[in-house]
Amino acid sequence: MSYENCRDSEEDDDSDSDSKTGRGQRGSSFATVFNSLLSGFLRSWSFLRSVPNMLNIPTQSFPAPRSQQRVASSGQSGRNKVALKPGHSLMDWIRFSKSGKDLTGLRGRLIDVTKEELQKHNTREDCWTCIRGMVYNVTPYMDYHPGGEEELMKAAGMDGTDLFDQVHRWVNYESMLKECLVGRMATTVIKGKIPSSPQTSLAPPMSMAAPTEKDSRPRYDWFQTDATVHLVVYAKRKIPSSGCTIVDLEAGVLRLEVLLGKMSYMIHLRLADDVEENVAVHPAFLVGKIQISLRKQAKGKWSSLGQPLEFHNTFLRKKDRALHYRDCVLVSKTEVNHDTHMFRLQLPRGTVMHVPVGKHVYLKALMQDTEVVRPYTPVDQDLAAASHPSSQESDLYLMIKVYPDGVLTPHLNSLHAGGCVSVSGPEGTFSLRPLRDVTHLYLLAAGTGFTPMARLIQLALQDMETIRETKLLFLNRREEDILWRQDLDELAARSERFQVEYVLSDPCESWTGRKGRVDKSMLQDFLNRPDGSKCYVCVCGPTAFTELTIGLLKQQGFSEEELHAFQG
Repeated sequence: MSYENCRDSEEDDDSDSDSKTGRGQRGSSFATVFNSLLSGFLRSWSFLRSVPNMLNIPTQSFPAPRSQQRVASSGQSGRNKVALKPGHSLMDWIRFSKSGKDLTGLRGRLIDVTKEELQKHNTREDCWTCIRGMVYNVTPYMDYHPGGEEELMKAAGMDGTDLFDQVHRWVNYESMLKECLVGRMATTVIKGKIPSSPQTSLAPPMSMAAPTEKDSRPRYDWFQTDATVHLVVYAKRKIPSSGCTIVDLEAGVLRLEVLLGKMSYMIHLRLADDVEENVAVHPAFLVGKIQISLRKQAKGKWSSLGQPLEFHNTFLRKKDRALHYRDCVLVSKTEVNHDTHMFRLQLPRGTVMHVPVGKHVYLKALMQDTEVVRPYTPVDQDLAAASHPSSQESDLYLMIKVYPDGVLTPHLNSLHAGGCVSVSGPEGTFSLRPLRDVTHLYLLAAGTGFTPMARLIQLALQDMETIRETKLLFLNRREEDILWRQDLDELAARSERFQVEYVLSDPCESWTGRKGRVDKSMLQDFLNRPDGSKCYVCVCGPTAFTELTIGLLKQQGFSEEELHAFQG
């Protein structure tokens, strides 16, 4: 069984603010120490300049290469929460941390911390922890942590880097806890730091943590005409038609990332001369070749393709690759229901990016001098849209529920056409591989947990003929909360391979459908395992819903390999 981010991510559908249950950032792993409150802070530039000088800290990019979202281990959902005290919401922590109070107990001093000293601070009243070589006093944060002090105490007086890295690569603990910074470990090797290897020429690809087979590493070449320049990547394997190439061309810098399963191959160059912003991507899926074509602004021959930049020609595990953002423009915002909108975002002219089915992106925005990050799963314009749009598709469609007391969604909702928001590349562990021989696909969604299911439905009906039946169990609070109900009903009416059933926890008196919350009997009625069938179940919704549902499915005999839980 695998776990994946589930969107709308800011809060639960059964909550009204960030201080209550939240699907996209709550959890029991140590990562949620920071994730639940503010999962997108970046350290201010002034702080970055001053701290390294004071402490002689090696420069490190954010997110750190190993500070990433992880999948939970088998049989472990990794999600627990406690009720927060009044006045201890996310925004309360932001205000408190910016109040000027001494949160370290050191009156502004930054010190070198020995291992022995760190171990002394291991109590509820005096709790220090180390993340990637930096030591923080998290005692003031105890009452603000939705996972409770027990989760924080797991890393008390010790190095919590590995615990933190188990879940979220997108959390910026550095900025969120900068007022809690005690200092650095006296002697340490910063975990997750990938040493840069400057290259002076366009040499064959360098491998970092690549597969053992040397000949499996991708390579690239280039050729040109007087008017054009072409870069060709040879992946040395079949590439997915769902999209695996991300191109960003800005101010003469070309960043090309090819996603190959759990691996990432990158080309990063300052081009030798000026080119037009339009980028053409030509994939050859079966032979594993990708050609990037650019048009020169001035005709002529280049003596080289360009100057290599950081991480050029590298082949890394995707989890070790830092997130990259590009600024997107809001084209339109349309109402889906009373509290949910469809945001259409246009990628920059020099960007080509398609988010594969089941993957998500992160949105980042500046809020009260801090950068807030939240994950969301793209959908298509409607259920009739093709599951594989053109590789040149320039728009993203995000179905986002707006929470009046949320952190990011009110900001997004306040944007007008032409406003900007930063968007990351595709992230997540969902794979289509387990669906290859599936005959019955079951999708269990609660609230905006429907978003990853929308494109899965399209894919199953349009591209996977082996799936004889796709069934959606869609749980909501009230009838007006149901997303895309008319589209779903119309799809079920015209396709014999698709069925949808709605469940309401707080229905009106006229509701004739199923009522209540997910339980054993409901799943027994919904799930069918004919002889000779191969079933696969995807679950997405608030944390409590996902945990309960996965447990019930296992009780009914579904194996780890037959389950995928989208989680935050």
